Amino acid sequence: MAEEAIKLGGKRKSIFMDKVKKLLPEGGNLNLCLACGLCSSGCPATGLENMDPRKFLRMAALGMDEELTTTPWVWMCTMCKRCIYACPMKIDIPALVYEARASWPRETRPKGLLGSCDMALRNMSRSAMGTPPEDFIFVVEDVLEEYREAQPEFKDMKAPIDKKGAHFFLNQNSREPVTEPDEMVPLWKILHIVGADWTYGSKGWAGENYCMFLADNDSWEKIVKTSINTAKELGCGVFLNTE
Repeated sequence: MAEEAIKLGGKRKSIFMDKVKKLLPEGGNLNLCLACGLCSSGCPATGLENMDPRKFLRMAALGMDEELTTTPWVWMCTMCKRCIYACPMKIDIPALVYEARASWPRETRPKGLLGSCDMALRNMSRSAMGTPPEDFIFVVEDVLEEYREAQPEFKDMKAPIDKKGAHFFLNQNSREPVTEPDEMVPLWKILHIVGADWTYGSKGWAGENYCMFLADNDSWEKIVKTSINTAKELGCGVFLNTE
């Protein structure tokens, strides 16, 4: 399917053009950037909603703020940053996408992201599934006991929670304790075999952060701080982010 032509209107004051200029490294040439297309070639969202990173950047350069801040394509970007790695000038296109997302009224942003972010804010686990700390502790202890009994070679395996002074502070995708608890075990086994000194935190153990994808800076920071503060309180040396 042929790409639709970009239609230009009159002169517009563009907040995005200013951001593009700030994102260009010294000596960068925006016109040359628009010619290569390497950003689009590796983007998993290229072609969705008739958009790709190169087109998005071109529209930003042309001052098409209204189009950029209303296209649903910005919510299809995974923020994987492949476009940056592929770009000869290392232009941070996801930063522009993030700004476009943040321009949407919060209540109009995708319901899945919005609901998951708000759910995480309502519990100290910071779990998008709404799993409170006590439920997480129960599941971890129950699964651990089951595997110790079923697999004698792992009878000494541990899955500590709130262990003081552990070297690694580990987080966990909050879907797994709720729907796929057995999926937690392979990582426990690896940590056990290598003799790693690690712990979960009962607070801030959930690894995903939907508030980041929602472009909600304050909520994003609140969730991250919960995990970091818990790790600091426990005296952990390394935050091992599984997500």
